[in-house]
Amino acid sequence: MARRTTRYPVEGANSLWQIYKTVPFLKVMKNFVIIQIARYTPSVAVKNWLYRTFLRMKVGDQTAVALMVMMDIMFPEKISIGRNSVIGYNTTILAHEYLVNEYRLGEVIIGDEVMVGANTTILPGVTIGDRAIVAAGSLVHKDVPAGAFVGGNPMQIIREADSPN
Repeated sequence: MARRTTRYPVEGANSLWQIYKTVPFLKVMKNFVIIQIARYTPSVAVKNWLYRTFLRMKVGDQTAVALMVMMDIMFPEKISIGRNSVIGYNTTILAHEYLVNEYRLGEVIIGDEVMVGANTTILPGVTIGDRAIVAAGSLVHKDVPAGAFVGGNPMQIIREADSPN
């Protein structure tokens, strides 16, 4: 299934050059500061409070976001993480893509009891189902079924939820 993103064409200079036509400068600066504080904060409770309070993200109870996780700096409010999930060290979660002739926005929905391994990149417009496991170093470029074990670059389904082993 294709990722669910909304496309916005631009004319002239590439879309990243026109960034402040798409998102206010002060919002980006505020988000940058909060995300950098959260990246180095060892307390998951404080980190979740920062995400919910200042970035308007949905973060479930008992969810643990590891050190150095990079949330989308421009549209963090498009990220939702369920309860009791783990987001591994240095993972990047993007809700935007700035391309030459367009930019795209898409929600990222991470379910309950999901494990995302370290150094994973999650692209905009994907859903990761409940109890899924994403191997470290993966590029999540499409939806992950509930209960599946996935990994790789590009990501592939290694085991479905109902498969033994």
